[in-house]
Amino acid sequence: MFDLKFKDKESCAFDAVSLGEVMLRLDPGEGRIRTAREFRVWEGGGEYNVVRGLRKCFGMKTAVLTAFAENEVGKLLCDLIMQGGVDTSLIKWMKTDGIGRVCRNGLNFTERGFGIRGAVGCSDRANTAISKAVPSDFDPEYLFGKLGVRLLHTGGIYAALSETSCKTVIDVIKVAKKYGTVVSYDLNYRPSMWSAIGGREKAREVNKEIAKYVDIMIGNEEDFTACLGLEVEGNDKDLKSLNLEGYEKMVKKAAEVYPNFKVIATTLRTVKTASVNDWSAICYADGKVYKAKDYKDLDILDRVGGGDSFASGLIFGLMETGDPETAVNYGAAHGALAMTTPGDTSMADRAEVERIMGGAGARVVR
Repeated sequence: MFDLKFKDKESCAFDAVSLGEVMLRLDPGEGRIRTAREFRVWEGGGEYNVVRGLRKCFGMKTAVLTAFAENEVGKLLCDLIMQGGVDTSLIKWMKTDGIGRVCRNGLNFTERGFGIRGAVGCSDRANTAISKAVPSDFDPEYLFGKLGVRLLHTGGIYAALSETSCKTVIDVIKVAKKYGTVVSYDLNYRPSMWSAIGGREKAREVNKEIAKYVDIMIGNEEDFTACLGLEVEGNDKDLKSLNLEGYEKMVKKAAEVYPNFKVIATTLRTVKTASVNDWSAICYADGKVYKAKDYKDLDILDRVGGGDSFASGLIFGLMETGDPETAVNYGAAHGALAMTTPGDTSMADRAEVERIMGGAGARVVR
């Protein structure tokens, strides 16, 4: 029987809180970073994007646990978050000097890709305020014990920022679990981010410890292999040819190794070109594998954040319906819609997601 239990709404100040970095994304639009003369700015971050989707698309009460250097860029990021409706009262503001030696705010230059030209990201995020944050900066005992939170979402991107963030994410998760908060985690393995603090060996050490406390685990085949050391027959050397059967074997193996995982989910993406993908997702719960609707030849405008929007749709479905099959379809539809608009975050609403789940096409809505 599906036994993922969320705390009552009435007893909690927030439905969901994320822990992680929020960067300023600089987007050259249809052009390229290397030739840009102007950029559009957005806010974005792997963990934050999830609670932003839960708030903006699905109407849930959410907040972000992050830290900013107290300067004009930090204020801009805060203003962007406020426009998305996510509560900013938990943000830690850190004093800095004039050139970012003490701490700074992260920047993420991202071009979207088109056709044969893949998307490109160029991050500038070392020594950021959130990479230096410790649990006491967020007072997790007060947050989870007094205010109340139904779900904490965090992930491997935040954990990889620094030795400090490795420890902070574990300590905060432990407090959340102490007070009955459901924990969701996206492994989101990035080799370049872990390289400076110990590489894959460090990623496995940290993520194996975190995994002990996770209820909802999200990741693809490379994430499970690199971060948790799980292997299944069907992997190729580059971890790119695992078919649906291989995915199912992977999530079942993860459930055997970590019986605390109530839900394990992953997106299924076949990249035909940067602007055309096949897209779907699977969710393992209750000893069963549930597969979402297939979105064949999905036209992609901006793929960044598609996985995060999948996660927010999945989480909403689990919280709202308690049905894993419905939840994975919320996730796949929301992720698909998010990739049709620019920026890291979703511009969809719940009614639109549900129309797509029901098979609605792209006819004009009047």
